[in-house]
Amino acid sequence: MRGDDSTGRFVPPGLGTLLAYRREWLVKDVVAGIVLTTLLVPQGMAYAELAGLPAITGLYTSVLCLLAYAVFGPSRILVLGPDSSLGPMIAATVLPLIASGGDSGRAVALASMLSLMVGAITVLAGVCRLGFIADLISKPTMIGYMNGLALTILIGQLPKLFGFKTDADGLVAEFDAFVRGLADGKAVPAAVAVGCTGIVLILVLQRWLPKVPAVLVMVVLAIGATSVFDLGRHGVSLVGELPRGFPPFTLPHVRLDDLGPLTAGALGIALVSLADTISNASAFASRSGQQVRGNEEMTAIGAANLAAGLFQGFPVSTSGSRTAVAERAGARSQLTGVVGAGLIILMLVLLPGLFRNLPQPALAAVVITASLSLADLAGTARLWKQRRAEFLLSVSAFLGVALLGVLPGIAIAVGLSILNVFRRAWWPYNTMLGRVPGLPGYHDIRSYPDAEQLPGLVIHRFDGPLFFANAKAFRNELMRLTRVEPRPRWVLLAAEPITDVDTTAADELEELDEALNEQGISLVFAELKDPVRRKIERYELTRTIDPGHFFPTVEAAVAAYRERTGAEWTTVAGVPAGAAGEQPPPG
Repeated sequence: MRGDDSTGRFVPPGLGTLLAYRREWLVKDVVAGIVLTTLLVPQGMAYAELAGLPAITGLYTSVLCLLAYAVFGPSRILVLGPDSSLGPMIAATVLPLIASGGDSGRAVALASMLSLMVGAITVLAGVCRLGFIADLISKPTMIGYMNGLALTILIGQLPKLFGFKTDADGLVAEFDAFVRGLADGKAVPAAVAVGCTGIVLILVLQRWLPKVPAVLVMVVLAIGATSVFDLGRHGVSLVGELPRGFPPFTLPHVRLDDLGPLTAGALGIALVSLADTISNASAFASRSGQQVRGNEEMTAIGAANLAAGLFQGFPVSTSGSRTAVAERAGARSQLTGVVGAGLIILMLVLLPGLFRNLPQPALAAVVITASLSLADLAGTARLWKQRRAEFLLSVSAFLGVALLGVLPGIAIAVGLSILNVFRRAWWPYNTMLGRVPGLPGYHDIRSYPDAEQLPGLVIHRFDGPLFFANAKAFRNELMRLTRVEPRPRWVLLAAEPITDVDTTAADELEELDEALNEQGISLVFAELKDPVRRKIERYELTRTIDPGHFFPTVEAAVAAYRERTGAEWTTVAGVPAGAAGEQPPPG
């Protein structure tokens, strides 16, 4: 929440924008709302069916989330609604909980409860200022996750595109069932023609005429084809007439034993929704000069999900494509979304049969083209060229989604991201330093193998915090540096990159100092950060480590060593084995 300067009262961010509305925005917002509606309706229905729900619930969801975000959303043009990336996650959560016969009423109730849970989680996260949660998935793992999701959606929609159904679950099983269906002659030629033509038409228009509403053009032509060629009689499944009117306020009823699986699904959906919202908000805010208010975005996305869940809707997220359409159409505020919601309501009340002749393969075409936009093959290829370790992370996330399912896939993606952070802290880069004539400071001898060194002095840099997982490796590395002839007199640690020392690492440092002292070698620190120095003092390490062995800079430590020993800089011909420290793991 933020204050309204003119009244001194606290108002929701979106409502504050509407209170400061400029008259010159009105025409552009209305036009953008009309254009946006042409995309919201077919996508809403298609993504509802992707989630395993009746098509009408996609329209209910679109209306409520647009209205809620118009009140609570801090972004002026961000568009919320049913999303292709959430559809499989919703289906993976809801469908296992309903009977094999497919009780649509129970499916809607479960999806609505799922939306309420997602809303509660995201509102709580926003109130508690937990916006950083959206950063739990790194970009490489998100690329792999989205690639897996795109393939999962594509395979799952193929039977619908070809005019038949399968009962298989899981990517491999679904593909096998699809191939068997083709072999058994279940494909409907008219459905294949409609679906494949729809895919080609959307892709061509998006590529060559991006300002033309490709989805709307395809939908209109598909409805026209139904009338001209009587596709219903040729075995093509149609959407049929939608229920008239708008659903009442409804508290979804679910069983107590459903809450566990729903909670697990809600956590995964909330994480993906937040990551998607923050990234889209950042991208569009940078274009308009606005600032991203992550915690307010989280609260707003929560409010949108709560509103949808109370009117037979399902979880929502932001849409980069729909927001781009609104932006290109001239949207200036969330009034665009309000106009879109109003037009959908008018359609439900006055023209519920508008899409009765829309072929189901056309909706499959909408979903498949959306899935293609989720995939980032170029990003995957870039990871292969730039950093193989992150490429492997991306592939692992992809395989997790493709082989284990959407919900396990998001857990794998988050787990891999966290493990990658831990890996980097566990095996940080470390090296010896030397002096390079003509370059100020001290430099990595791997990069400058002819760097000068002082006899008897080892300058070592460890690029990470010292904690329980890497402390023993750190101690072993420094001990290895002393196994050369002549034996060093000082081991100087260039400690500026060391941001922390925990109690386990402190014990290792104490043992290291005692072991070096027995060999007549001094452990010396330079550029140790003040907070880390205070921790070392609190751990009482200065009982063993000479307080005089802490220097403010590497230069000061080197000067002290030269003053005590009279050593002169010399070029070392070759670095003794182990003296430069171990290379870090690949990537």
